[in-house]
Amino acid sequence: MELALTLVSPQAPAAAAALAQLTSALAGAQARVKEPRPLGPGALEVLVEAQALAPVREAVARALSDLPVDACVQPWAGRRRALLIADMDSTIIGCECIDELADFAGVKAQVSEITERAMRGELDFEGALRERVAMLKGLPLSDLERAYEERVRLNPGARTLVRTMAAHGARCVLVSGGFGFFTARVAQAAGFHAERANRLIEAGDVLAGEVGEPILGREAKLAALREETAALGTDPSAALAVGDGANDLAMIEAAGLGVAYRAKPVVAAQAHAKVDHADLTALLYFQGYRAEDFVTD
Repeated sequence: MELALTLVSPQAPAAAAALAQLTSALAGAQARVKEPRPLGPGALEVLVEAQALAPVREAVARALSDLPVDACVQPWAGRRRALLIADMDSTIIGCECIDELADFAGVKAQVSEITERAMRGELDFEGALRERVAMLKGLPLSDLERAYEERVRLNPGARTLVRTMAAHGARCVLVSGGFGFFTARVAQAAGFHAERANRLIEAGDVLAGEVGEPILGREAKLAALREETAALGTDPSAALAVGDGANDLAMIEAAGLGVAYRAKPVVAAQAHAKVDHADLTALLYFQGYRAEDFVTD
């Protein structure tokens, strides 16, 4: 079978150096490496002929474990995805919004500890969310705007990823176990077509300490993937899903390409590819886009 091996690194020479190191490792996996094609600074792809996908992925992961290089191995055909479905907190943006709200409420240490455990898959997501939101009771609504303006920033490459895929005909959807107040603003800033999230219940000009039901968690993210691909007349194999936490795992596993971005170990272990070093434009290189295809500001 024909596979695409994509290597991306923030250090421009690292990808080429890694490919040289990989050649012998792939020979051990009964794979033949063709001539590399440069995609952009620190990014290249190569056609690999192999008997099966899994041994090549395993060989690449072992060989690159100590190098600042992100890799993706997938079938050569069909790499361009029709749907991007992305988590928000710690994926498209660099923070966890609920933790930042907790900072304004004076309970960040308690809330962030629960967030971390929930994202590692140690706690039931829905119960953990209710517990954290309860700690925000009485927080002025004005602090939501403050949190967005002062704390929320798009991660490097996020806007380029979304705008480039949209410009090439893909649908881009933001799905978050966080809150619609933030997803609406982040979706607009990054260029997503649509967003789905949870709803904070208000009591006058403060938070009530409750979240609307049903809660958007792991299964709802998977449902969003299926609904969005069905609406496009295709199936989840046409989607690229990206996230960092345990509640992203179902959609990452179901997508044609599921990517763990700076992810918790439980997610990184199950994803088809992971991005630990490069920025989010790595997801464009994984699809065969070249740097000159990118839509940038």
